Amino acid sequence: MSRGQRLFSMLKMAAEHHARWEIEMSNNIVRNRKKLLLLLILCLPILGFWGYTWAAGDILGGKTAFAPAFYTPGIFFATIFIGLAAGLVTGCIGAGGGFIITPALMSAGIKGILAVGTDLFHIFAKAIMGTAVHKKMGNVSVKLAIAFLAGSLIGATGGGMLNRWVYDTNPVLSDLFISLVYVFLLGFLGFYSMADFLKLRKAGADTKIQDPHAHGGGKPAAQATTGLAQKLQSVNLPPMITFDEDLVPGGNRISGVFVAICGFVVGVVAAIMGVGGGFLAFPMFVYMLGVSSFTTVGTDILQIIFTAGYAAVTQYAIYGFIFYTLAMGMLLGSLLGIQVGALTTKVVKGIYIRGFYAITILAGFFNRFFALPKKLQEMDYIDISPTLAGYIDNLGLVIFFLIAGTFAFWVFYMFFTNLKKLRGEV
Repeated sequence: MSRGQRLFSMLKMAAEHHARWEIEMSNNIVRNRKKLLLLLILCLPILGFWGYTWAAGDILGGKTAFAPAFYTPGIFFATIFIGLAAGLVTGCIGAGGGFIITPALMSAGIKGILAVGTDLFHIFAKAIMGTAVHKKMGNVSVKLAIAFLAGSLIGATGGGMLNRWVYDTNPVLSDLFISLVYVFLLGFLGFYSMADFLKLRKAGADTKIQDPHAHGGGKPAAQATTGLAQKLQSVNLPPMITFDEDLVPGGNRISGVFVAICGFVVGVVAAIMGVGGGFLAFPMFVYMLGVSSFTTVGTDILQIIFTAGYAAVTQYAIYGFIFYTLAMGMLLGSLLGIQVGALTTKVVKGIYIRGFYAITILAGFFNRFFALPKKLQEMDYIDISPTLAGYIDNLGLVIFFLIAGTFAFWVFYMFFTNLKKLRGEV
């Protein structure tokens, strides 16, 4: 297996674990009347803003001024759809749909830095409402989490400062910078996901996500430690942290410095991209630090909550780069999407859903890729007509929302046509 394939496998595993957590959070909120009431109360301010949203474009400066975003009721409904699409991806494929949120928000007319801050706040709000810390989260290592957070909070501070500095320098450069980051990430994930789907389709295999905790009620087996992890664990650099005591006699040990460095990298990426960082933390824990996947699951979830919350509040909210109503729109849409998507998997073969997932990720890639000529033209980096740059940008927008809309329509069609079966009436 090549390094690229190994990295993709790790990223896919991380996305699947994160998706299970999101599904669990959604269930905890939807099935709890008190939490639903709290969500309703949190959404009440939207009604207060409603009478002013038509003029909000002027208040915020419009699409071209040095201001966070151009906001209309249409954008609010677009965020509900974006949350819905991300929730459907998460619920259906069992892999995180959060990768498409920031690019989709930018496509809806939201400036990149506001999309990042709002997405982080949406992750944090959903996490504190829906997370229940119990055995299903895995074996949380508090010592690993503390060392990791020591690095991730510093990294999130650096990433947030970088994003704000680029925005203060030039808002167009900020959008270009964030778009480039997503072009590389979504391009890597999308093309590998499509290759994975075509490979499985050729083999005639169906795919179902296995529960990592379904180990017969006993302790999970210890997994093999990579060569890199063995080298890092052999370095005696205080403070030393012991972990996986339940899986390995006496546990494994690693320097807290290495854990903090990994946390720093994750914090920077999370603050720049507007994600929890779990997709990157998971392979770092398993591949670089040699932590078992069982311990990684719970510890990673814990760090996501604190990293996303810290970055959202200290790096974006206090500087005005969070739009509350957009976050609530995404939260409402994702809760519905996750529930419908998770139920639909019971009546649809996983291979088809995996194909849609690959196409959706690629749609996000092409969306940001086609946005680059317009940003480069606006900064006079390339010499093309504004009209042509606008057409290319709009093409990316149409591709993304057409594919996302088709996926959403297909899932809801399968859901409603199989409603009786899902209810157990047939």
